[in-house]
Amino acid sequence: MTSQVWWYAARSSGIVSWATLCLSVVWGLMLSTRTMKQTISRPWLLGVHRAFSGFSVIFMIVHVAALIFDSYTHFDIIDALVPFASTWHPLAVAWGVVGLWIMIAVELTSLTRKHIPNEWWKRVHFASFALFVVATIHGLTSGTDTGTMLGVLIAACVAVPITLLSIFRIYKWVNAPMEIPVNQS
Repeated sequence: MTSQVWWYAARSSGIVSWATLCLSVVWGLMLSTRTMKQTISRPWLLGVHRAFSGFSVIFMIVHVAALIFDSYTHFDIIDALVPFASTWHPLAVAWGVVGLWIMIAVELTSLTRKHIPNEWWKRVHFASFALFVVATIHGLTSGTDTGTMLGVLIAACVAVPITLLSIFRIYKWVNAPMEIPVNQS
């Protein structure tokens, strides 16, 4: 096995993790805005959303592990878990570390959703927007493939539907009819 295998594994798994994260965000927004309710069943949408989320986590783990095993960047577990601990592009890597922690929080609260208050889950899950932004910045600033013009163009093309669906989601939230509590006395 050549020394470049870990480097290629880190690069490719990082890109795949980001891509599946983007797909998860899009499917999650389609779920919350109910944009596909006429054509796709809600349980199917939820299943696809969860699958993309799971794949994103798996490929993120592969990404971090491959970086630790790679001999070029000299990452250790502290570099992978603590923002600004890395001497290799500290700010760019810090974006990734912050994204890692956001992803862990979102995934753990999703897996334990039945056992925590719904309001907690909603607040943590809302961090998925920040995760998308942080992961995109990480990829564009530290990725050797994504910093190219093609990488920037792909990130911009992905950001457009996510931004439009996010605006639609906010619009629906702002214009939702208020529920007036009924006095039970």
